[in-house]
Amino acid sequence: MGKSKKSPSELRLDPLSRDWVVIATGRSKRPETFKKEKREKEENASSCPFCNLKGDTASLVFRNREKMASFVPDWTTVVVPNKYPAFIPEGNLEIRKENSLFETIDAVGFHDVVVTRDHRKSIALFSKEEAKELIDVYTLRYKDLKNYPFVKYVALFHNHGKEAGATISHPHSQIITTPLTDRDLKAGISSSEKYFKEKNKCIYCEMNEWEMKRKKRIVFENEDFLTICPFASKAAFEMIISPKKHYSYFEEIEQSLKYSLGEALQVSLSKLYKGLGDPSYNFYLHTAPIGNERYDFYHFHFTILPKTAIWAGFEMGARMEISTIEPEQAAAYLRKW
Repeated sequence: MGKSKKSPSELRLDPLSRDWVVIATGRSKRPETFKKEKREKEENASSCPFCNLKGDTASLVFRNREKMASFVPDWTTVVVPNKYPAFIPEGNLEIRKENSLFETIDAVGFHDVVVTRDHRKSIALFSKEEAKELIDVYTLRYKDLKNYPFVKYVALFHNHGKEAGATISHPHSQIITTPLTDRDLKAGISSSEKYFKEKNKCIYCEMNEWEMKRKKRIVFENEDFLTICPFASKAAFEMIISPKKHYSYFEEIEQSLKYSLGEALQVSLSKLYKGLGDPSYNFYLHTAPIGNERYDFYHFHFTILPKTAIWAGFEMGARMEISTIEPEQAAAYLRKW
């Protein structure tokens, strides 16, 4: 091959998913070019369904960091069923076969919406206390849902902005339970188990120790949690928030860690808000699965994926993401905000 004056792009291997991603330095951009200049006009709060909630179906209600026994008009965070659920808590879990190839089961589960009060106040603008209340609600509802026998997996996620799939601009998260385990989580568990059997160590703990030594990809840290732009980032400015100490189960963390996690989530999203001009993003939780089997080799974490690019033919066909900024450069930029 001929020599080029430009530095070659890199293929980086994600040590957990074992997926390769492209860090396209040949197409690299300055961090500032990702900044969103203008957001579309949002719907008026007076017509927002989340601003006019009734308490008939609320499963969990908080008011100023205190759990309420029932719905109150001055609620601050509430969990209600999704009006248009993807899963409902009734049906048949027996496998039905159309032939030897095609199988179906009913989509049995819960589909909740976690709504915070202020129509225009995203998590990036929360106080530390408000962020902690949100983590309280997440963990309490998770604990409730995991007790149902048809629940094998609890998907907790948040869509912010139209590009991320948020059809209502009022800040809200969603919790969906399924009778199946997420494929991406299965891959992470498999890699974690293999590494633990070979090294007798947690792969996430090893990665966190390396990141804390190098400091290059750290965006934020407090006493208990670390936010990094991962080595093999699947999107520009991707971030992962994980506990510094080994915790497999998100729902088992103690109160002190809830405050630290709330702070890490709020500060990380605030850096995106300030540094990239409030971009659309998704974040989601991966934690050890529900069931009798223990997965103590796993390490729970949140992943934040900003919508900084649109998948095209290569990404969809090759299943190999292209990021146009090095995670080291992305982390350095976000640290400034």
